Amino acid sequence: MNKFFFGIALDFRYICLNMKITIHRGTDQIGGCVTEYEENGWRLFVDYGEQLPSANATDKPLKIDGLTHGDISKSALLLTHYHGDHIGKITELPTTLPIYMGKLACEIQTYASTHISQVDDKHAKIVARLKQSNRFLPSERFKFGGINIMPINIDHSAFDAYTFVIEAGGTKVLHTGDFRTHGFRSSKFPKVVETLIGKVDYVVCEGTNISRPDSANQSEQQLQQAFKQAFRDNKYNIVYLSSTNIDRLFGLYHAALSAQRPFYIDGYQKHIMNIIVGSNSLWNKSPLYRYGKYKPICLQRDGKDFHINQKFIDFTANQGYVLIARASKRFDDLIAKMPGSPKQRYLSMWKGYTDPDNAAFNPTLAQSLGEDFRYMHTSGHCDAHSLGTLFEMLSPRAIIPMHTDNPAEFLRQFGNRWKTILLNDGETFNTLSL
Repeated sequence: MNKFFFGIALDFRYICLNMKITIHRGTDQIGGCVTEYEENGWRLFVDYGEQLPSANATDKPLKIDGLTHGDISKSALLLTHYHGDHIGKITELPTTLPIYMGKLACEIQTYASTHISQVDDKHAKIVARLKQSNRFLPSERFKFGGINIMPINIDHSAFDAYTFVIEAGGTKVLHTGDFRTHGFRSSKFPKVVETLIGKVDYVVCEGTNISRPDSANQSEQQLQQAFKQAFRDNKYNIVYLSSTNIDRLFGLYHAALSAQRPFYIDGYQKHIMNIIVGSNSLWNKSPLYRYGKYKPICLQRDGKDFHINQKFIDFTANQGYVLIARASKRFDDLIAKMPGSPKQRYLSMWKGYTDPDNAAFNPTLAQSLGEDFRYMHTSGHCDAHSLGTLFEMLSPRAIIPMHTDNPAEFLRQFGNRWKTILLNDGETFNTLSL
């Protein structure tokens, strides 16, 4: 197995080695990644999720010795966060395999899967699996066999997401997971790197935005300010976003308060917000994750449909509104009955869902949005410039990119400053002992 650093061929078979790193999937695609850290027979896997449509995924399941089959007595699975491309396939794993997940993330996903299980049996199995899982807390070290793990809470479009410091055999690795440095909770990230992470030997790093230089061109704070102004300028506002993008949900809520617009959500979204407000998270001391003078207004149901009466119509006609909507007939019918013209629609999630030429195209969402909508979104993933800043702080011996659809671009941007190891799916890299 030959790889090239700065044009020099290295043959890893002849190096004295310790920890072994294998990316079973994710060296050339975004989502569905599975990574293994092995030391002296102990195997720690990170994430086991669904592949995204844009990954040209096949239905053929992965077969990984020590994870999906074989001897799992010295194996465990870490979950970075609750997005489906990171946890969506855990029901396919042996029930005796230990799973570790952040305490609050597990609570959020358990509720979400319980709700979705009404229409998707798979989520009932996810609930059962999560109830058996082990919960960890931010910055509390734990050990699996000879592998030491430090979970560090980071900013991502999923709440309670983690990066992991993984140490074994004299080697220290940072597994970044999905993260960003332009979110509401990113200001302390340099201090976190300095105090909790320090220098590392290797970085196994996500590269989602390596080919998307404009996807993170504004911060969540800037986006929130833009929404504040939009809600002031437009009386009747309808926003489509992911209900588990909790930072965005709270940001829009406070933007609506500032613009003096009533903020309407359904019962599912309200429960998600209540989980955060009522949690003991290190972040919910921030005013962002607290309710202001007026709480979000929960839409009332009348059977399967939303209930609308004259009082509701008169109130919203006078005060305007911000409605957090989802692409469904139920919401389409509600919006058709709500007062106001024009009704300004916003898309606050990845625009690929509305592109007919994209594999992830969502025709229901495109129909609900129509053509006259504003795209107001920023990425949940780190930009290339911030990745470079992170590498400078960490001073790694080498970087291994993953969760990227363009590893060659990752090498082009960073290979002249840091050794960059491009693996193929299923290929193992043996780290040097220090």
